[in-house]
Amino acid sequence: MSTLLYVILTSLIVSTLAINTNRETLEFLIGNRGRGLKKGCSSENHRKHGATQCSKSVVPEAPPPAPPLKKELLLFADQRLALVYSIIQKFKSTITSDPFGVTKTWVGSDICNYKGFFCDSPPDNKSATTVASIDFNGFQLAAPTLDGFLDQLPDVALFHANSNNFAGTISPNIAKLPYLYEIDISNNLFSGSFPAAVLGMNGLTFLDIRFNFFTGAVPPQIFTQNLDVLFLNNNNFTTRLPDNLGSTHILYLTLANNKFIGPIPSGIFKAFSSLSEVLLLNNQLTGCLPYEVGLLKEAIVFDAGNNKLTGPLPIALSCLEKVEQLNFAGNQLFGMVPEMVCELKNLMNFSLSNNYFTAAGPLCRILIEKGVLDVTNNCIPDLPFQRSVVECSDFFAHPKSCPQMWSYTFIPCKSFGSGSMIPGMAPSP
Repeated sequence: MSTLLYVILTSLIVSTLAINTNRETLEFLIGNRGRGLKKGCSSENHRKHGATQCSKSVVPEAPPPAPPLKKELLLFADQRLALVYSIIQKFKSTITSDPFGVTKTWVGSDICNYKGFFCDSPPDNKSATTVASIDFNGFQLAAPTLDGFLDQLPDVALFHANSNNFAGTISPNIAKLPYLYEIDISNNLFSGSFPAAVLGMNGLTFLDIRFNFFTGAVPPQIFTQNLDVLFLNNNNFTTRLPDNLGSTHILYLTLANNKFIGPIPSGIFKAFSSLSEVLLLNNQLTGCLPYEVGLLKEAIVFDAGNNKLTGPLPIALSCLEKVEQLNFAGNQLFGMVPEMVCELKNLMNFSLSNNYFTAAGPLCRILIEKGVLDVTNNCIPDLPFQRSVVECSDFFAHPKSCPQMWSYTFIPCKSFGSGSMIPGMAPSP
């Protein structure tokens, strides 16, 4: 009997120990989720401080922070490229529209492969590499300003940004760029006054600011600067054409679609050796045409259409031997269409429509038949598509005169010979 009792007691003790062990293991797994025994509720620490803390839910410890990513080390082909990297990236952050994804290429240290950026050696160091020119033409990028970008590129020589949506004004700091000789910011949203900073840029040869919203006066100094091309058309400039207009070295003078006022200065003859194109159309020019226009011997295009010019057409225009396009449509010119002008051999387009001419000779009528000369909406009695008699009568009821009327029959190229066309030698009335 004692032996049986001993066996039963032994079994009970073993079972109790097993149950306690399993319970402790379960509590360890649930309460500590795999942490070490030293922090579990069955630990010695628990036994010392009581079980009240274990009744609370145990919050898992946050994982250790990930080690910081190593910053990519940018290696530039030249220190000059390293200097402009941050300038480009800062400008990139200001761009609000990039429909063609151009700026996606502005990543990394290979700036010479950024779309729109071109590298070359600067004049002061032929062994160096730098950003020498920028061509954003047609990218349609939008940004509130170019300040802090264009004016901070120390070696840039050409900046072309036609057809974008850049706005603001032009920083005066561009005058400090020693190599910049071409600026094209046409067809954008720039505003304010004429960018006067260009007046101090002696190396500038090409300036195109057309199709923007510039206003006010155009400084006369710009016409005496050493420019080959000056495009100011399609802005809101309101100023007189300066008397020094003829002192220009410009080949292409484009002032169309503004609000220029006053007469065409007679001093324009001083530019006779250079001007190839003169575009003055769609302004508010007044007065009579100076015969000195006929001294522009290099002119291929002369367009003064849609202004308020009056008086007869100077026969001196017959001296424009290279001219292909003459446009005086939409003015208040009158008299007879000069036959000698209709003799010009290179003339391809001669528009006098919407004036008040009263006669056209046989040579001019040949050009009318060929479609070269347009005299519609004038006052020539025997030609079709003319103004009404009442309209013509109303115009001539208010007589108009021009100073120095003798000059409208004066032919400088024949009076002085081909080698000397000097207006100062013209006969006095």
